[in-house]
Amino acid sequence: MNEITDEDRERVKLLQQITSSKNEFKKLSLEQLQRLQELIEKKDYSHDKKAHKSKVKLLGKINVRIYELTEGRGIWG
Repeated sequence: MNEITDEDRERVKLLQQITSSKNEFKKLSLEQLQRLQELIEKKDYSHDKKAHKSKVKLLGKINVRIYELTEGRGIWG
């Protein structure tokens, strides 16, 4: 049986935060988004096709939000 690591707990906490409300995703700081991106990329979901698809979709949304924050777009919207 696999141990639950601190990274697993951190990833789940951030995922719960962004899934609790549509607006919570936009409230994450650049550092939180980058950390969530790193944690999700580390996790292997290849055994579950649906989970892997969700991972790719979420990483795309994170990349867009990071771009908006770093390029100054979408901050007011």
